[in-house]
Amino acid sequence: MFKNFDLLVFDWDGTLLDSTGAIVAAVQAACRDLDQPEPSDEHARQVIGLGLADALRHSVPGLSADRFPQMVERYRQHYLLRDHALHLFDGASELIAQLHASGFLLAVATGKSRQGLDRAMSYCGLSVYFSASRCADECFSKPHPQMLNELMVEFAVPPERTLMIGDTTHDLQMAINAGVSGLAVDYGAHSGKVLDALNPLACLHTIVELGEWLETNA
Repeated sequence: MFKNFDLLVFDWDGTLLDSTGAIVAAVQAACRDLDQPEPSDEHARQVIGLGLADALRHSVPGLSADRFPQMVERYRQHYLLRDHALHLFDGASELIAQLHASGFLLAVATGKSRQGLDRAMSYCGLSVYFSASRCADECFSKPHPQMLNELMVEFAVPPERTLMIGDTTHDLQMAINAGVSGLAVDYGAHSGKVLDALNPLACLHTIVELGEWLETNA
C-alpha cells in the first residue's frame, strides 16, 4: 500500500489521553494554594502542550521567581491526584495498534516530562507501539522544532514524509517550524477555530474521524 507519510508523530495530552480537564483543574488548584489569581478554563487550556515551566509562567504571569518552584510542586501534586483516573480517548488504543500494524513509524512529542510520559504509557499499554518519544524536559518546549527534528534524524525520515498530529496551536506551530505537515484534532485543548488559523491538512472532531482520515490520506 502506498503511503504519503512514513513517520506519524502524536501529541499525548488532549490528542490520545483525555487529560485536558485534569490539567486545567490542577493549574487552578495550584493557584488557589498560593493565593494567586485563578486563570479561567479557557486561559488554562491555551497553555496545554507547552512544557510545565512555560505553561505555568503563562498561567500565572505575576508570580515571583522565588515562589515558582512552589507552584510547580503544587501543580504536580494536584495532577497526580487525578492521574490514576485518566484514560485514553475511546478508540485511541485501537487506532494506534492499527497504524502500527499498517507499517507506520509511530512517535510521541509531548509537553509532559519523561517520567510523566513513561508513567502514562505504562498505565495504558501503548509503549509497545511507539518507536520513540521526546519530552519537554529533554528538549526545547513546543513550538520549538527540536522534538520533531530529532525524531526525523533518528529514523532518517525527511520532513515531507513526516506528519505531526495534535490538539493545540503549539503542536501545529512546531510542525510549521520543522517544515512538516500538521494534522489537527479539536476534541482536546484548543478549538477548531484557532487550530484552523494555522492551516492544518485537516481538523478532525473525533478519534473515529482521525482514523478515517489517516486511512485515506496517510
